[in-house]
Amino acid sequence: MKHSFSLFVFLFAFPFLKAQTVTEQYIADWYAVAQAEMLEYGIPASITLAQGILESGSGQSKLAREANNHFGIKCHLDWEGDKVYHDDDADDECFRKYDKAEDSFRDHSLFLKERGRYSKLFDLKASDYKGWAKGLKKAGYATNPKYAHLLIDLIERYDLHKYDVRAVIKTNPPKPIPDPNELLVQESANKVDFVVARDGDTFESLAEFFDKRPEDLLEYNELRYDAQLKAGQIVYLQPKKRRATREDRYYTFAVGDDMYQISQRFAIRLEKLYQRNDIPVGEQPKPGTRLELR
Repeated sequence: MKHSFSLFVFLFAFPFLKAQTVTEQYIADWYAVAQAEMLEYGIPASITLAQGILESGSGQSKLAREANNHFGIKCHLDWEGDKVYHDDDADDECFRKYDKAEDSFRDHSLFLKERGRYSKLFDLKASDYKGWAKGLKKAGYATNPKYAHLLIDLIERYDLHKYDVRAVIKTNPPKPIPDPNELLVQESANKVDFVVARDGDTFESLAEFFDKRPEDLLEYNELRYDAQLKAGQIVYLQPKKRRATREDRYYTFAVGDDMYQISQRFAIRLEKLYQRNDIPVGEQPKPGTRLELR
């Protein structure tokens, strides 16, 4: 594992405001993937996000940019994939290289799930992020004595625990859904039910499972009739709201954002988001623009 990275070094290297923006963008980019991994393997999404932020410098580290490795996972004897070499605890150490960053998130889940020294963590509740953070340090995930504290600080500073959502389990999915695992309905902060799409899910299969019409799901998510569903994508099962919660009153538009992504993140109707901010439909505001969400 890549253990020597310091969050404070990262913050020192960038002005504070920029570091905040970079980290918030990282969360926006990867929270749905972290939630999907949580549903599949039971690792709190908050822990996955905090480790990703810490280990990859919010996706800005050389290892993350050049090898799509967001968790500093070293090659080890069982790794047969591509490799890169980077100075860490020792010079020229071997790290895993991935075709895409999503593969790094999946490998992180498997790394924890398949190694016995982390097995006790999976006896904890998924909402116990403090127990997970302390357990990772105790199990030897990192050598930094403050590792657990750093994770907890990130989770609480960015409210990452809100992604450790309560779930209602619907069992016995019908044949149109190829994944045999349970499908979990979650509630957004805006109290709109949604699911995170898995490999093989389609709007047709989800509509059949939830006794809805495919066109209803497309309408709820403000998508065209020919939209394709991707793994990790949020699919709302109810109409989105006209405005966000009081806690999510404003949002600062960042590089890489788009209005639809924001409407999905906060469960707000896209047309209302445009109207509320007096922005022509289809246009994207400049980075740094403060958007009103309610």
